[in-house]
Amino acid sequence: MIALMAIPMDTPAAKPKILFVCMGNCVRSQIAEAIARHHYSDVFAVESAGLQPLGFIDPTARAAVEERGINMDGQFSKGLHNHGLEQPDLIVNMSGVPGQKVFHGRTFEDWPIADPFGEDLETHRRICDAIEARIKELAGRYRGEPQGRGAAG
Repeated sequence: MIALMAIPMDTPAAKPKILFVCMGNCVRSQIAEAIARHHYSDVFAVESAGLQPLGFIDPTARAAVEERGINMDGQFSKGLHNHGLEQPDLIVNMSGVPGQKVFHGRTFEDWPIADPFGEDLETHRRICDAIEARIKELAGRYRGEPQGRGAAG
């Protein structure tokens, strides 16, 4: 007799893979990765990368995220061609470079999120708010929730 094992539908393999991209993978995409992983790990699997990675996470960005009770442990700055990145189902582009110039033939969304690199903590908080609102809207789309309002940003 063969026992059949049920595979839960919420396994990581069943979730769409989202790649958040900014210029240096130091602020915006790192913020997005942390927020999405913390609040929406049931909806999608997330990673981040940069077009020109700086090799570190900005301390002010980290402070703005961690004061929300969100942990960034394990995150690190990396480029699009990092061998550890999964093939994404959607690329969320916050680099400021139009996605059609960078992500040929891939599914992407351009999010016009200002780069707060070098700015004060309050500016980083506003960017966190804008990113969080857009991620909430994205999660709603993946969950099939009605979309009555536009994304903030």
